[in-house]
Amino acid sequence: MSDFPPMSPPVKRSVTIDGHSTSVSLEDAFWTALGTIAKARGTTRARLIGQIDHARPPEVGLATAVRLFVLDGLQR
Repeated sequence: MSDFPPMSPPVKRSVTIDGHSTSVSLEDAFWTALGTIAKARGTTRARLIGQIDHARPPEVGLATAVRLFVLDGLQR
């Protein structure tokens, strides 16, 4: 028996931020958690990703920023 959660390779999805299309690669667990957080905040995943993008430092990649945002949300 494994003590590890289900694992999946990253899935790339397109999102539009400020009218520009970009893609983000995240594992299923992060997409699911991000959707849950967005729903709880009354917004969409795309809009939440845009907010994360605007808040991240330029040296931090968008996928990393999203993962850290989700992790922070789960730890609260």
